[in-house]
Amino acid sequence: MAKWVYSFSAGRSEGSAAMRELLGGKGANLAEMAALGLPVPPGFTITTEVCAYFYANGRTLPADLGPQVEAAMEEMGRVAGHAFDDPKWPLLVSVRSGARASMPGMMDTVLNLGLNDETVEALAAYSSDARFAWDCYRRFVEMYSSVVLGVEHHIFEEALEEFKDSRGLALDTQLSDDHWRIVVQQFKAIVEANAGIAFPQDPREQLWGAIKAVFSSWMNHRAIIYRHLHNIPESWGTAVNVQAMVFGNMDSNSATGVAFTRNPSTGVKELYGEYLLNSQGEDVVAGLRTPQPLTEVASRASPGEKISLEATMPKVFAEFAKVADRLERHYRDMQDMEFTIERGNLWMLQTRSGKRTARAALKLAVDMANEGLLTREQALLRVEPTSFDQLLHPTIDPAARRDVLVTGLPASPGAAFGEIVFSPEEAAALAASGRKVILVRTETSPEDIHGMHAAEGILTARGGMTSHAAVVARGMGKPCVTGAGALRIDYDEQCFTVAGERFAKGDKLTIDGSAGHVIAGEVKMQRPELTGEFAVLMGWADKVRRLKVRANAETPSDARAARRFGAEGIGLARTEHMFFEGERIVAVREMILADDAEGRKAALAKLLPIQREDFKHLFEIMAGLPVTIRLLDPPLHEFLPHTESELAAVARAMGADPVKLRRRALQLSEFNPMLGFRGVRLAVVFPEIVDMQARAIFEAAIEASLSTGEPAQLEIMAPLVFARAELDLVQARVDAMARLVEDETGIRPKYHIGTMIELPRAALRAGEIAPSADFFSFGTNDLTQTTLGISRDDSGSFLGAYIEKGLLPHDPFVSIDQEGVGELVALGCQRARAARPDITLGVCGEHGGDPASLAFFEKIGIDYVSCSPFRVPIARLAAAQAALGGKSDETA
Repeated sequence: MAKWVYSFSAGRSEGSAAMRELLGGKGANLAEMAALGLPVPPGFTITTEVCAYFYANGRTLPADLGPQVEAAMEEMGRVAGHAFDDPKWPLLVSVRSGARASMPGMMDTVLNLGLNDETVEALAAYSSDARFAWDCYRRFVEMYSSVVLGVEHHIFEEALEEFKDSRGLALDTQLSDDHWRIVVQQFKAIVEANAGIAFPQDPREQLWGAIKAVFSSWMNHRAIIYRHLHNIPESWGTAVNVQAMVFGNMDSNSATGVAFTRNPSTGVKELYGEYLLNSQGEDVVAGLRTPQPLTEVASRASPGEKISLEATMPKVFAEFAKVADRLERHYRDMQDMEFTIERGNLWMLQTRSGKRTARAALKLAVDMANEGLLTREQALLRVEPTSFDQLLHPTIDPAARRDVLVTGLPASPGAAFGEIVFSPEEAAALAASGRKVILVRTETSPEDIHGMHAAEGILTARGGMTSHAAVVARGMGKPCVTGAGALRIDYDEQCFTVAGERFAKGDKLTIDGSAGHVIAGEVKMQRPELTGEFAVLMGWADKVRRLKVRANAETPSDARAARRFGAEGIGLARTEHMFFEGERIVAVREMILADDAEGRKAALAKLLPIQREDFKHLFEIMAGLPVTIRLLDPPLHEFLPHTESELAAVARAMGADPVKLRRRALQLSEFNPMLGFRGVRLAVVFPEIVDMQARAIFEAAIEASLSTGEPAQLEIMAPLVFARAELDLVQARVDAMARLVEDETGIRPKYHIGTMIELPRAALRAGEIAPSADFFSFGTNDLTQTTLGISRDDSGSFLGAYIEKGLLPHDPFVSIDQEGVGELVALGCQRARAARPDITLGVCGEHGGDPASLAFFEKIGIDYVSCSPFRVPIARLAAAQAALGGKSDETA
């Protein structure tokens, strides 16, 4: 018989942290904490294999699951000292999700399960607090009906607000037990009216309803979006955790809280978190009330009157601090913990590796290595390379004037500017049209995730540093300010007021997630410097990695950025990108539209000094490092004149008849320019273009070498070849020009010549082409297009559907198609090295900055990758992780 259920209680556990694939992150860590003897309420985990069965069998559960759950419930009751359906002292439980990867707030939870019209009176007697018992019952009816029975949450909230208004009450805390009795009856009537059934009174019926609902929530809309954004496979599924309830809302000596062992925004080693007295756990995470700080240090640093847990319950705080330190040392990572205090007793409800900003991840990794918790290699594996994008987000210029409207909590660092929107749907729609927006909400919920992803930043009136908005924004790298309590948001009027000022939808706003500031209008921003821990970690990465990392750059600003980010040369300088401005494009059009070689040479003579100066700048900036210059590769449609004014400008420059030029332009127009007259084909038909570019390159290299004292490491690359004869033709022209420049200057340029492999035939015939090439650079952008038969520019209308339906695992232009395009690259490498063992092999498509693709390139022995300058840090770390064999012992 399959084992579907694993039990845990303090000092005893059937599972462990190593079983997260089976038990999910939450279940595995509950089992681990229990095994460590920490105060964990007893419970059990239903495995992810049941989730797989559930979806494979029409959302039904295995027949033999029932007896295993019953046995686990009996064991839980034995440990707790009272039974699940005991009418005199009922064991109440929580039912929660728990996927292998943390998905905060994306799936459903049910608390206080087991309450009914009879057991609520028993809970009142046990707690000596009827108000507490009926408040729990009210919460349970609302949560269970929303999650399991499908009754909209807002219906209950509106009914509660109407009830309070009818009694002249403003706060939930003002309601007595008699009030809650009435509210519960109203809620049960809402259930009958909307679900068509009476609210279930049988605790076991409640339990199985909740278990099925949590499994079903794996496929809810917000969970699907979150998995898509974070590349979490649908096949992983979720576990279900059933655990004895402990009550943070039992009395004034009870509380609930969320904490991190270090600051998740900065990485500083300090206990960081919040708590609420006399509250249940969802109150903190949901952001419905603004909580209090854990520590006295945080209390003193907070605006207003804040009372810390350290001051309120010093003994419990000291116990919690010891548990937090033990968990961090045990897992060797920053922990994100949930806890409840019931009548002065501490209970640990969850621990997991905490989500963190890129800056915090860097500091954590470096500090923990220096503290001896991690080796340097383990530290490298703890930082997600793509998180470095966060470090490149703008921050507000320190010299800029700040007219701060309101200060909230600095929930996620970085600054953002945009126009105000109040709904996630509008945020997504405006962002899709290219507009920058700030999403303003009273508080966010998991339903808002698509709008949060689309927005530049998030601002909420309620919620704390560990609210949904804060946690999700940090994970996305989005600036976020929460708890800006002075905001008065009116969704109906689409506006908010603060400090006597009114701001409507469409008005401009700047938020500073590092300081918690909300500022009217746009404020000058700057990019941060990559120093400190970044430099340390990159130094460790550079010692470990084998793959070299170059940059795609053809302008001086890009080249300087590439050097600043640690690029080891330029792997792709696209010469055609140098011509899209001013008089340059007119000269290029002259060259293209010329009738004969003499006309082309006249146009090329205008381009020669421009090209020479451009190349000289690149060689000087990259002194001592390789620079790979790709010969002209323009799809002609990008350069042909399209308007009458553009045609007239070319005609004036050439002294030609516009009618004749229009006719020539029509002759050169193509149905499929990406596979047309471009790349090496230009060199075959118009060899004088190669002559001009080779002369400009050699003369620039000589000038730069004389000015810097460093010989230029020059590489010339022919694009879009499919046969060795094409490369040989280009090489002959380049060699001839090198001899000519030597005759004129007395200096022999040193250079390597190679080609881009971006056509399937070139990859297949790599062994034939290699003897003529010093290097290959696989142009994986075009190789993907020509292998899959998909135009990158036109794929947006259908690629999303392919990914959603599982026909493709990911966008093949973002992460390489290893089975198809990757096999061609691997085959090309094998055949090239067999024919020429000393050949250098690189990749210069955008895949060069994708961590998953780099792991593949490491495996097949690529020598270097080249990517955009701002992805160079990502590639350096990803290359180190690839050399180390990938991710290590993650624990949450």
